[in-house]
Amino acid sequence: MNDSLTPKAIVAALDAHIIGQSDAKKAVAVALRNRWRRQRLGADLRDEVTPKNILMIGPTGCGKTEISRRLAKLADAPFVKVEATKFTEVGYVGRDVEQIARDLVEEAVRLEKERRRLAVKDKAEEAAMARLLDALTGKGASEATREAFRQRFRDGHLDDKEVEIEIEQAPQMPFEIPGGAQVGMINLGEMMGKAFGQPPLKRRKLSVPAAWAKLVEEEADKRLDQDEVSRAALADAEANGIVFLDEIDKIAVSDVRGGSVSREGVQRDLLPLIEGTTVSTKYGPMKTDHILFIASGAFHVAKPSDLLPELQGRLPIRVELKALTEADFVAILSDTKASLIAQYRALLATEGVTIDFTDDGIRAVARIAAEVNGQVENIGARRLQTVMEKLLESLSFEAEERQGETVAIDAAYVERELASIARNTDLSRFVL
Repeated sequence: MNDSLTPKAIVAALDAHIIGQSDAKKAVAVALRNRWRRQRLGADLRDEVTPKNILMIGPTGCGKTEISRRLAKLADAPFVKVEATKFTEVGYVGRDVEQIARDLVEEAVRLEKERRRLAVKDKAEEAAMARLLDALTGKGASEATREAFRQRFRDGHLDDKEVEIEIEQAPQMPFEIPGGAQVGMINLGEMMGKAFGQPPLKRRKLSVPAAWAKLVEEEADKRLDQDEVSRAALADAEANGIVFLDEIDKIAVSDVRGGSVSREGVQRDLLPLIEGTTVSTKYGPMKTDHILFIASGAFHVAKPSDLLPELQGRLPIRVELKALTEADFVAILSDTKASLIAQYRALLATEGVTIDFTDDGIRAVARIAAEVNGQVENIGARRLQTVMEKLLESLSFEAEERQGETVAIDAAYVERELASIARNTDLSRFVL
């Protein structure tokens, strides 16, 4: 983990994309920093320090999932986000909760490979260039011809051309047995390749840039010690892994009947995973004692107290996120990095149309989003996407005919496009 990623730096990075929710940001920032602190302890104490798992409680659209997405990008650590509703008790049709740990190891392997590919990048590119030139010019071509094609490739003159190359066969999809365990991806091609002494190859026609990227990746992987990658990735997942468990309120039950039996079973299956157990993966056994679990849920119907007491005890830090207000919507539209306004402005600029949002136009959009949330169903900041899409629908449709124009999106424009829909509760229930 990056040494400069202090709690204040993490909160500042989250502030650039998420408005408000300072308590939740502080909780995840401290939890993430504690991973770094734990690595600097002596071996005798390091194993005793367990992560303080977090339960985030808040209405839909208030930033719970967005915090997890941004945290994943910040933390140079294995991170998986899973929906609690995808899992069922062992024996029922659905995914086994131990698959969470296996997915985390797969992510750790991917990260470790990326790090190590950088170390062998130069040699891999040299070998990949030789293979690409063989495909473009043929193996018997003169050095002058190869050099000419090498220069054309570097200058980008071959970017629109296609080339046929031999690449290793991609791994097949894993087999899922309903109600059964899934140890990991079974690569039949790899098994057959080992049996016959070489990996199976297949010819594919790709654009030159895509072929280059694929060849560099293959050549880099050839120079990696796969066993060492697996060992390092397993250790990284055990020490630094983070699991974001979304929609945990959907498996909370206030009365045990019907399908709720299975939901309670999921909670019981989650207990050992969060407490610390050993899970079999295709890279070897993995201990989950030091994985950080961040659970979240809206808890509209169920309450956190409806979770099993043992599970509540394994999520000791509780953070309540507040519902977003009209002022928050204004800030989301105008102050965040890569805001919806910036996205739509960039999208329409590709057609030569410039859109200029005025302050009163932004406030009008925020007001309508807040009103519809109050009248229909409060879905938080997600309502802004619906409102913005409807607001710019006709302009997006006619963009090619309005090339070179500058369109001012002010309060009057917003009123003209949205007011009739927003004020009709029955219509806004289906449109906005």
